[in-house]
This record gives sequence, structure tokens and C-alpha cells, in this order.
Amino acid sequence: MSRPRKKKGRPVSGWLVLDKPHGMGSTDAVSKIKWLYGAEKAGHAGTLDPLASGMLPIALGEATKTVPYVQDGAKVYRFTVTWGQERSTDDLEGDVTHSSDDRPDEAAIRALLPKYTGVIMQVPPQFSAIKIAGERAYDLARDGGTFEIPAREVEIGRFDLIEMQDDGSTIFEIECGKGTYVRSLARDIGRELGCFGHISYLRRTEVDPFTADDLVTLEEIEAAIEAAMPPPEVVEGEAGQQPGRRPGPDQWKAIDALLVDTGAALDCLPQVVVTDDTAAKIRLGNPVIVRGRDAPVEAEEACAFARGKLVAIGAIEAGMFKPKRVFAG
Repeated sequence: MSRPRKKKGRPVSGWLVLDKPHGMGSTDAVSKIKWLYGAEKAGHAGTLDPLASGMLPIALGEATKTVPYVQDGAKVYRFTVTWGQERSTDDLEGDVTHSSDDRPDEAAIRALLPKYTGVIMQVPPQFSAIKIAGERAYDLARDGGTFEIPAREVEIGRFDLIEMQDDGSTIFEIECGKGTYVRSLARDIGRELGCFGHISYLRRTEVDPFTADDLVTLEEIEAAIEAAMPPPEVVEGEAGQQPGRRPGPDQWKAIDALLVDTGAALDCLPQVVVTDDTAAKIRLGNPVIVRGRDAPVEAEEACAFARGKLVAIGAIEAGMFKPKRVFAG
């Protein structure tokens, strides 16, 4: 009989709300954070293009179970559209496909924004992660393939013109729902204005329920690790005396302090507070009576907390909390 495979990494859990730097891919960012934290599991809640910066919520350990709730949260982007060129990737990275000497005025742009606010149909960029017949669109596009991506329904709650810049570009800010492509907005508005356009700057500033106050940079994480390092020691090696660094437990404690609690991702759900004994029953998969004057009687989804820590996600039926997904204590 084969032995169960031992998990690699430590069972750290929580959300690291990374301020992703420009030029780093989302997958690379997750790998970096997983390595720095020595975590067993890690995942992110919404891809950011390498040319985009800003908020990339990364779930560690048990928090990976709450990723769908953050993915569904509203997002805020601030971005710059440069007029006069449309590009193959709809951002600075691609080749110029159409160009124009025309530049839109502020009134013309503002007149279009209501059309792109609310529930709209949007065609994702050719260079996107959308699957076409099982293949990623960006792979097909890189191979020079010709294909169409069907329009999808997305929701934009707010579309603000922030500033008309001296170089002719325009700064915008939007609040939008899941699946919205900012690059498509630049492409479509540029076409409608007859001047073409592409994204030249993009930053995600919020992903509900997280805010700018939760952001942590890679430099802050690495500084916390360095500050918690013991003084350098001299170790014996084949080449003689060499400097050595030994990470201690204070390292992990220092960077764990930068995490947001797993339960913070579930602010959108009704919450019930339970005792330690009740939490133990829930973690075994047992339904329990929901107590408390303000406790909900019915809820398709709710979450249970004990001592401020997430215990489970489940449903409330006839005053009973029925766990569907439990979390380690």
C-alpha cells in the first residue's frame, strides 16, 4: 500500500492583497507569493495582464476555498486611453493595426459614456484567455489564426472621465463586474469615435471586499522578511568562511501579519456566530440550530464564525445551518 503523499509547504491561510507591479504576470505573482510564504496552496481572484498594475488578491491555504466570492466582487480600474492607434492586443504590447490623425474632444467622449454604462454586450480582445474550441484565444492569435469571439454580457456600474491630458490621451475610471475587459472598452470607444484607441496605462485599484488600505507590495514583504532575519552567521564551506543566512520562525510571523483573514472574503454573505462546541460539530459536517435574535432563518448561502474565525460556508434552512464547505480551525 502506497503512503499518502506528504504536502509541501506550511498550512498558512489568508489573503495577501498584492499590489502587483507592472510587467509581472498574475501566475508569476502567485508563484512568487507562494514561495515567499512557503504555502501549501495558493491562487488568485482575477487575472491582471502583465502590463497592468494594482490589486491582485492572492489566496493562501484555506482561503483558496473563498476565491469565487472575490472573483464575483466589483472591481475598480483607472486607465489611460491613447487615441490615434488601434493595436492587435488593444494595449501597448501589440502591433498597430489601424491609425488616424483625428483626436476626440471631451464632449464627444462624454456623450458616448452612457452607452458603455450598465449592462452591455462586449467582445473580449483577441489576445485574451477566452477559450475557442478548447484553445486559449491568445494562443490562436499568436499563431496567426482567424477566429471570432462571441460577445458577452458584462456590467459597468460607473464610467467616469477623469482627465483630458495635454498629449491627447484620456484618463478614465470604471467600476465593473466580473469578466469586463478594459482593453475592449478602449478598442470599441476608439472605433466609435472614428479615431481608434488602445490602453497605455491600466491599474486595478479595488476588488470588493478589499480596498487600497489592504494593498501590500513585494518590497514590503521582502523588507519584513529581511527585518526578521537573524544576524548573519559565518558557516564553514569548501571555499572557507562564507556568510550564511538562516530564516527563523520570526520570519513567518512577520509576513503572516500582512495577511487579511480568510473570512474577510465573505462579507457578501449572511453571518452567524457559533460557540467552539458548535464549531466542532459543524466541522464534522453536522447541521446545527442557528441561535440568536437576529440570526437568519433562511439563506441559500451563509457562513459561520467562531471567535472571529471562519468555520464553514453553508445554507440556512428552517433555522438550521447546514455546512457545505468547512474550514480548518
